Amino acid sequence: MSHEPRPRTVAGCTLLVIALGAVASACGSNDDPLSSRPYDATDQISFNTSGGDGKKTDPDKPLEVTAEDDDRITDVTAVDGTGRWVAGELAADGTRWHSTEPLAANAHYTVRVSTEDDDGAPGRRVLTFDTGKPTAKKRLAVEFGPDAGEYGVGQPVTAKLDQPIKDPAQRAVVERALKVDSTPSVQGGWHWVDDKELHYRPKDYWPAHATVRVHSNLDGIKISDRLWGGPAKELKLTIGDRVIAVTDASSHSMTVFKNNEEINQIPVTTGKPGFETRNGVKVVLGKEYFVRMRGTTVGIAEGSSDSYDLPVYYATRVTWSGEYVHAAPWSVGSQGYANVSHGCTGMSTSNAEWFFDNVRQGDVVQVVNSDGNTMETFGNGFGDWNLDWKKWTKGSALTGGKQKTEQDTSRLRPAAV
Repeated sequence: MSHEPRPRTVAGCTLLVIALGAVASACGSNDDPLSSRPYDATDQISFNTSGGDGKKTDPDKPLEVTAEDDDRITDVTAVDGTGRWVAGELAADGTRWHSTEPLAANAHYTVRVSTEDDDGAPGRRVLTFDTGKPTAKKRLAVEFGPDAGEYGVGQPVTAKLDQPIKDPAQRAVVERALKVDSTPSVQGGWHWVDDKELHYRPKDYWPAHATVRVHSNLDGIKISDRLWGGPAKELKLTIGDRVIAVTDASSHSMTVFKNNEEINQIPVTTGKPGFETRNGVKVVLGKEYFVRMRGTTVGIAEGSSDSYDLPVYYATRVTWSGEYVHAAPWSVGSQGYANVSHGCTGMSTSNAEWFFDNVRQGDVVQVVNSDGNTMETFGNGFGDWNLDWKKWTKGSALTGGKQKTEQDTSRLRPAAV
């Protein structure tokens, strides 16, 4: 499992400190102030914390570090007992550093400050402090999905909140704390579906046989004056082979690829006029050996020419509204030649059994060249992949359509009818 790199407060200053340290080591002891060991900067650095007097620091307040006299702050790191780093900003003149994200409640922090004086000599100070209990009564619970297990390359990760988060700044606090690490690494991001749900997906599909770990750093973090983050159960997913089934509604054929190699081509029938199958990328939601399909469940009046009530076998679901890939022995004569279904993708019983046995939840089913609408992005299954990457990132509270920062990207690296 990868470890999240700590935020760099001022990369330029940090590199300068490292470079100066190298010079001091090479030159040895002489009159150059940079050749001496870092001095104790206790008298030159102050914090707005209790500082070990027995009182706990208010987690509602940002952490501030201030340089006294002529010293200048060059680098600050603050990390709690669980390994969470605190992001912050350093003033251009090096006189002040302050945190830019909330501190956790009931946490133990270690802060390391690097300084330099007028002569460029380095100084160091280390401080530890504890934060108190949150004053808010409400805690935000997060539930990750799907259940732990093995999935296809198209499976998004979901995060469901037990309370709505509408404010953009509060959304940023929540999103920043929700971590997804994959091995091998991928570029990916969260998208707010609504006030209580986020989806995470890579820019492209997950790599075959990847390991995906999801966890929250939100516990004890202040979100608003009356709301703090609560605990969340970690999630581990494994990704199987890259299985993608492409149905061409115009040629009445499904081509199934496994790890980029064609493994089967199946004659099919899709939705007839008025019941056209949805175009676009869908994700397998589940498999049901037997389903009783009735036209009345999708608004077809009983007794009409389009009414049906059929036992259906080997049904692979791709939408919550009832679109399946399934056995349709009654339409074998049309499969490969015409579209006669009410929106599902029908095939022979033997082909449906093969498909049923060779796909898993999270595998990709893509329909092209249908006269139907494009699969809904959200709410009727997983149409997440029908948003291009630019539009997907616009749903993030952190990027809002902008390119991810190096820090945001680095946290992704390992460890129908």
